[in-house]
Amino acid sequence: MQIDNAAGILAGTDFFSICTDEERRLLAFASERKRYPAGTIITRPGDVPVGAQVLVAGAVSVTPDGGEHPRVVSQAGAVLDLMSLMLERPRHVTITAISNVETLVVPRSAFMKLAADSPTLAQGAADRIRRDLMGFVSTVTSTRRKIGRD
Repeated sequence: MQIDNAAGILAGTDFFSICTDEERRLLAFASERKRYPAGTIITRPGDVPVGAQVLVAGAVSVTPDGGEHPRVVSQAGAVLDLMSLMLERPRHVTITAISNVETLVVPRSAFMKLAADSPTLAQGAADRIRRDLMGFVSTVTSTRRKIGRD
């Protein structure tokens, strides 16, 4: 895989826009492309991924542990399991390839090394995760109000 191609994939994501061009190139160098045929289970509950996966092509189903309310992700550049970049913890979702899927696996070790060396990157990642979590909490709170469970 060409590093510039992988760096371009990372540049096309919302999350990795917090990185400089050089940081994206370093992450691209450490990354690996993976291909999954349709029907392949990419991540199961209890798995501890080595990092996040950026969707390059195809569509996946993301189903929370318990099997309720799966969502389909098909947008190239979507980052699957973002928290795996920072946390070495078992996941609570099943990610299944709906079609033939290609991803770019960004290892946690590479991201964390860059974040340790770059306070700006570490702060950008923290700000981004905080923003995403606050949006999630806001959505859950709004939904609870709509169904009358305050």
